[in-house]
Amino acid sequence: MEGTSQKLLVIDDDSKLNRLLTDYLGGMGFQVLTAIKPSEGLKFLEREKPDLVILDIMLPEMDGLEVCRTIRKDSNIPIIMLTARGETTDRIVGLEIGADDYLPKPFEPRELVARIQSVLRRAGNGNDEKEERLFSGLRVNYPRQRVELDGELLDLTTLEFECLALLTRHGGKVLDRDRIMEALHGVEWDAYSRTVDINMSRLRQKLKDDSKHPRFIKTIWGSGYMFIGKEDFES
Repeated sequence: MEGTSQKLLVIDDDSKLNRLLTDYLGGMGFQVLTAIKPSEGLKFLEREKPDLVILDIMLPEMDGLEVCRTIRKDSNIPIIMLTARGETTDRIVGLEIGADDYLPKPFEPRELVARIQSVLRRAGNGNDEKEERLFSGLRVNYPRQRVELDGELLDLTTLEFECLALLTRHGGKVLDRDRIMEALHGVEWDAYSRTVDINMSRLRQKLKDDSKHPRFIKTIWGSGYMFIGKEDFES
């Protein structure tokens, strides 16, 4: 099965849920680490180098959003956030600060596995027809999820990288918000077009893109976004 031997870190103060996830995800071929407190989870993150974090919003010491912000200061590891059903604000904020997906509680374990596989697939997608492309000083290495701008390595989250990868693969074409959300998640985003806009804004800041005179990403008002960087073909 896809995902075997990959290591997951669950940070949730529900000990019963942690045991259930350990058994279920372990049976699906994953290695599972669990932590009840954020401080313990952050130590696991540094020491064990997991492939993905499953992070609850409601935690002791600090909430999941603060934990997510802390992780994002030093790491682009994929993060799936667990939120209380109906807490729309938590979901939006979680995605805005760098989470890659969310799942409302209670949930079916099979759906969590589907989300894990989707996020890990996006994070490690090496199936692009061309492994590396160069656009006017912007070098995108797809399988390594590595981006350099004028020789400087950029620190992108998985979601930011996937937005950029999607745009570069469809250079010169206008992609609307629904198309972007569908391509990146493969599951509904509850039409969070605002999240797309904020994620694009953060990506453009890292690309040092001027919205009035864009070098790479152009906003097509009322429609969506278009990648306008010209590809350089190296010999």
